[in-house]
Amino acid sequence: MGGRTLSWLRRGLGTILGCVTASAGFLYFLVAGTALGPFLLWPLTRARALGVLMAGALRLTGVERARRSFFFDDRFPEHYEASGQKVLRYLAVRSYTGLLCALVIGLLGFGVVLAGLLSRGVVQGSLGWDELLVQAVLGGVLLFLDLQGLRSLVALDSRLARECFGPSEQELLRRRIDELSSSRAAVVQAVDAERRRIERDIHDGIQQRLVALAMLLGRARRGREPEQAEALLLQAHQESRDVLAELREVAWRVYPSALDSLGLEEALGGVSERCSIPVRTVFDVSRPLPRPVETAAYFVVSECVTNAAKHSGATAVSVRVVLGGGVLTVRTQDNGKGGADPAGMGLSGLRSRVDALDGTLHIDSPEGGPTMVIAELPCV
Repeated sequence: MGGRTLSWLRRGLGTILGCVTASAGFLYFLVAGTALGPFLLWPLTRARALGVLMAGALRLTGVERARRSFFFDDRFPEHYEASGQKVLRYLAVRSYTGLLCALVIGLLGFGVVLAGLLSRGVVQGSLGWDELLVQAVLGGVLLFLDLQGLRSLVALDSRLARECFGPSEQELLRRRIDELSSSRAAVVQAVDAERRRIERDIHDGIQQRLVALAMLLGRARRGREPEQAEALLLQAHQESRDVLAELREVAWRVYPSALDSLGLEEALGGVSERCSIPVRTVFDVSRPLPRPVETAAYFVVSECVTNAAKHSGATAVSVRVVLGGGVLTVRTQDNGKGGADPAGMGLSGLRSRVDALDGTLHIDSPEGGPTMVIAELPCV
């Protein structure tokens, strides 16, 4: 309760200080505008006069930004720079609303004085009950309107600061729409690329093995010597086992069924078992994860481990999956030669998966290694 009272007190002081800074802004425009007005109208001196005007305006807006940050705990983007036109417009509107806020606070103080005089009249008996009732009703209505006006002006001050010192709500909404459009297009491209890769794996791998299997069975069927036929059947049996293994691998790349039946930890254990190099996995997740997050985390680990085993020449891979603060962090690192291309089909597909969940993907793979990939996936 004390903290809340302190917060209200600090906000009240910030509002009163805003009235003072608004007066300074109004005086600045009055004095500087009068002095620089002729130079602003003359095209040859307009640029320099505008620069002088902007220099003072930037100092005053800097004071306003510090006031909002200290008294109202506002946080603005550090590297956001407003245009000169936006700064001047903010300072002009802020000066007007600040002076209006000072007038409203003055009326509120005047009302407090009148309420004191009214109370004194009641105590002294110089005020009748009918007149007291009229004055109380009228004072209550005026107090309500005054407080509502003060609240609206404070909210307007906050909105003006957000629009000047950081992206406005329209800008944020526009950026969000652009991000969603880009991520949707990236997901469509990633799905299309994944389909092409599956088709290529089936055509160049499984289909060719099935053709070889059919040829072996045909030769065994036509063979006249039992020893030769038995050898061909042994080859065909081995080929069928290889086909099943490759078909299972393709199926796991499409979607791992272990995610549905066993969960993410067991599915990642399957990735380690199928990898040709040692994989050390640390799994620290204390609660169930959303299904899209589990799927994205699995594919991040699977793709990175596969790349390490096939392309990097690594002899070991470490995987760390940790849930903290509502964010699942997936970190994979190998001791290979590095040089992974973030724009490659596999890693770009991972980035699209992560972006679709409003996550981030960091890839660090210098020449000579090691390669480290970190995916941060929100779980809210």
